[in-house]
Amino acid sequence: MVEISTSLLSVEKEKSVKVIYDLEVAHTDYYHIDVMDGEFVENDTRELMRAHVDVIKQISNIPIDVHLMVQNVKEYVDEYLDIMPNIITFQYEALNSKEEVREIIDYIKKNNVKVGIAIKPGTNLDEIYEFLQYIHMLLIMTVEPGKGGQALIPETLDKVKTLKNYINENDLEVDIEADGGIKLENIKDVKEVGVDIAVVGTGIIKTEDYKETIKRLKE
Repeated sequence: MVEISTSLLSVEKEKSVKVIYDLEVAHTDYYHIDVMDGEFVENDTRELMRAHVDVIKQISNIPIDVHLMVQNVKEYVDEYLDIMPNIITFQYEALNSKEEVREIIDYIKKNNVKVGIAIKPGTNLDEIYEFLQYIHMLLIMTVEPGKGGQALIPETLDKVKTLKNYINENDLEVDIEADGGIKLENIKDVKEVGVDIAVVGTGIIKTEDYKETIKRLKE
């Protein structure tokens, strides 16, 4: 069964308390926090995401899944380590060398938080295989990072399938998360290629019954 990480990217600040409470009642597995700095991607969600996190910390115990789409990775790792999320995932493309990638991985783990790497649709899997033994999760972006509500790029599911085969063949313990354009209409395809955690934003938030939607996504 796939786990569901609900993205709060499309949730307005004023509706945060109700939406987060309703998602807990609906049994989302994680709250997905999309941190964008206006540099690595166009959107700037820093203030909104901190507001959402503050609400979560007050009213919910469901794990927080932080996805950093930022240029200065270390700065935002430090900021979000303070809230003790379940996992912090950073964009591979934001760092300048493989040495930097390893340093960030080690830094997050030393602070007792799980670590994930995210890759854009155009990034080749060959570039990140060497890091899989050191991380807890690889996030395959199924859209270009930076905006919510995009359509899933079908070719990215082929990448997930290739990754799943590699993980199984090498007996690795690393989850696969997929993020972008996932909804009820395509969740079956996402599950079939081996995704462990599906990030769903508007595909949940824009529905009337979160509990029913999440139940159907997990089935």
